[in-house]
Amino acid sequence: MTEAVFVVALLLVAASATAAVAVRDPVRQSLVLAVLGVVLAVLFTVLHAPDVGLSQLAVGSALTPLLLLLTVRKVRRRGQRAPDGPAGRRGREGGP
Repeated sequence: MTEAVFVVALLLVAASATAAVAVRDPVRQSLVLAVLGVVLAVLFTVLHAPDVGLSQLAVGSALTPLLLLLTVRKVRRRGQRAPDGPAGRRGREGGP
């Protein structure tokens, strides 16, 4: 029974890691990364390392995807404002 759970957990890790690499949209990548963090936490728990599993659950499935989502949001906002702002005009006109 334990070996079957271990194999299923490994297959889920492989599938979610492949999905995280295959997805092109950064927002969806961070969500798939959160799923990967949960699956890794389950794998660590199956391997009798619940302390590592809890750390993975906190950091890998909550904090890291949240920081990535906030970063993508900030970058997209800057990209929308740049052409209208003073730095965008200065760059196009070539002035100081």
